[in-house]
Amino acid sequence: MSNNILPNWENLVKKQLKTEDIYPILEKENLEGIEVKPFYTEVQKPLVNLPKVEESTHLVASYHESLEDEVFAFLLDRNVENLEEKTIFVNNKELAGHISPKEEDQYFSLIDVFNEKDGGIDDQLAKELLAKDFKRNICVDISLHQNAGAAIYQQLGIALAKTKELIENYGPEIVNKLIFRLAVGGNYFFEMAKLRAFKIVFNQLSKEYGLDEVPYIFAETSLRNKAVSDNENNLIRSTLELASAMIGGADAVFTNNYLVEKSTENSEEISFKQQIVLAYESIINVFEDASNGSYYIEDITRQLAEKAWDLFVEIEDAGGYLELLKQGVVQKKIYDHAVKEQQWVEEGKIKLIGVNLYPKLDVKKSIDELYNEKEIKAVRWAEMFE
Repeated sequence: MSNNILPNWENLVKKQLKTEDIYPILEKENLEGIEVKPFYTEVQKPLVNLPKVEESTHLVASYHESLEDEVFAFLLDRNVENLEEKTIFVNNKELAGHISPKEEDQYFSLIDVFNEKDGGIDDQLAKELLAKDFKRNICVDISLHQNAGAAIYQQLGIALAKTKELIENYGPEIVNKLIFRLAVGGNYFFEMAKLRAFKIVFNQLSKEYGLDEVPYIFAETSLRNKAVSDNENNLIRSTLELASAMIGGADAVFTNNYLVEKSTENSEEISFKQQIVLAYESIINVFEDASNGSYYIEDITRQLAEKAWDLFVEIEDAGGYLELLKQGVVQKKIYDHAVKEQQWVEEGKIKLIGVNLYPKLDVKKSIDELYNEKEIKAVRWAEMFE
């Protein structure tokens, strides 16, 4: 179609909204510092298809013997005998130390060797894990940072900085032995872009060591936007988060229980069925890069990748992740963003249905009670009102 017969998109939008001043209506402020346009007709630089490691996304359930026949991938916190022909994500440090996988087994370690409080790496644990015949040996856990209130670009920049620390300690060959644990929040399109942006910046980092690697992404639903007294909305939120993760190209997805701090056998089953419905009815877990070509997602992917890389460079120039942990710089960066985010929740700029919107609850815990600028700790938005 030639340019002279293309529709004037701006006029079409004005007509639909019945106003000449569309920008204040359509522009939406965000705490990421990402420029979001009212509408998109092109993308600056189309992105290549961003691959994932697994052909289709693993649907991971918390282990329960009743699920053995129908589930192919489990999150394991305790030892289970004779669990064969399954994909296992080991979520317990002691258990990881005792497991000796057979050749046909598919074992992944979800053990992070970083000590976020002391600013160190557990070298003995790292060496023990690297000696194991796991598909992926060491987890770089960024889910804590998301649940503590870190911005998306901060999560990705920190993931790169933690990776660099591991490379410096154990050599570039560790890159394809890592699994990245990310928590996916409720900002649907931004979270798709988060996973895609991470693939770009991780690949860029690997190329600095003569490699061309793709990160293995284990994505789980966030705890940050869940509420104790709002189970049904939690269920809806986590379903959207799973969809973001699958569309964004996660290699494995896991649903944290939608019942906050009171898991039941029934709620665990329902949590896993969220994945099953998305995978088998929407079939969104098989595509390599389903959102590729969307002008909006491509644009925010590029912006997040640039901001994440800039933060990574800033961290490295200042001495690296561990050094900045010891100085309290990382904690303060996350704290500043988390507090601003919590203020937006308090003011209603970030809406949590049933918490600060329908109904509006009284504030029961102040920001000062919830957050500590010297500690990276998970805080749910709704805790302020509970």
